Amino acid sequence: MQKPFTQLGQRHNIIRQFTPNWFTVSMGTGVVALIVSEFPMLKALTWQLGTGLWYFNILLFVLFSVLYGLRWAFYPHEAKQIFQHPSMSLFLGTIPMALATILNGFLKYGQPIYGDTAVQIAQMLWYADVVLAILVAWGVPFAMYRHQEHALQQMTAVWLLPIVACEVAASSGGLLLGHLAADTHAVAILLGSYVLWGVSVLPAFAILTILMLRLVLHKLPEKELAVSSWLALGPIGTAALALLVLGHQAPTLMASLGLAQLGQLFHQAGILASLILLGFGLWWLGIAVLTTLHHAKQDLPFNLGWWGLTFPLGVYTLAILTLAQQLNLAFLYAVGYAFAAILMLLWSLVATKTAHGFYQGHLFFSPCLKTYLEQQYK
Repeated sequence: MQKPFTQLGQRHNIIRQFTPNWFTVSMGTGVVALIVSEFPMLKALTWQLGTGLWYFNILLFVLFSVLYGLRWAFYPHEAKQIFQHPSMSLFLGTIPMALATILNGFLKYGQPIYGDTAVQIAQMLWYADVVLAILVAWGVPFAMYRHQEHALQQMTAVWLLPIVACEVAASSGGLLLGHLAADTHAVAILLGSYVLWGVSVLPAFAILTILMLRLVLHKLPEKELAVSSWLALGPIGTAALALLVLGHQAPTLMASLGLAQLGQLFHQAGILASLILLGFGLWWLGIAVLTTLHHAKQDLPFNLGWWGLTFPLGVYTLAILTLAQQLNLAFLYAVGYAFAAILMLLWSLVATKTAHGFYQGHLFFSPCLKTYLEQQYK
């Protein structure tokens, strides 16, 4: 029987093998924390559970940030190899997205506990999140163009990760506006968030178009990457969510500029566009489910990619619940709660398998380090 990884006297390998795809754990846990308290029953219990998950997610993010920072401090040359690797570099986008779930938690759970201090922290984190998201959105694609080798047959929905972070920041900007005064600073955040939406959504839809071509020409991805199909739901759900939360704030803020009608247009266009986007997401959800069921006939190997079952479905669910709130439609609430219940089950499954893999240590593996070492010994 294999001894737990932490008992093998190789703890330094946790740092050396640590990769940014671990931040998908924080992304998935964070979005579940934001959703769990939305259930209408047992509000006191679900609120406490959501708050507890938010605190736990902060610990996860800090732990992962420390481990990844130590890798850059102790093994800088090896850490830099991530920019040469065609798949692992894409996961740099998970860092700002994980941070976004934490700042959203400060607005939802922190503000009732810590008051205006939580809002101020969330505002600082939002600016940091925006900077990280933009750097990743520029830097990773540029590394793909300059340093990496890619082929259409090897493409997956993971390509979306460095792009989607900007629209996640845009949706967080909309949530932040609900806690700020209607002044020029808030207007700047509103307009800047729409720009972030454009930075992310349009390239993401271009990637989805290429992904559809890849699926037609080269068929389904391998079983190890089957869950990556769910990632396509991420930019679609987040795009809808961002338009809804920004549109909800637009009438008040644009009225402060004497542009009340434009603000109403933003609000109404957000509702209409979100309906269309949710329909597009429903199509991709069907493809993802069918792909997963196809590969589930065999034994699906567990890896950190399984966290792709959580965050994309989570933001899609949040978009449905937000639309239900703005339209006050009971059947939309029911649909959102059904998706939320499925999300809870998936999160429980993936979290359990991740905890076991963390204890055993086999989830600590850096493909870019392996490639680098193989090249060194040739």
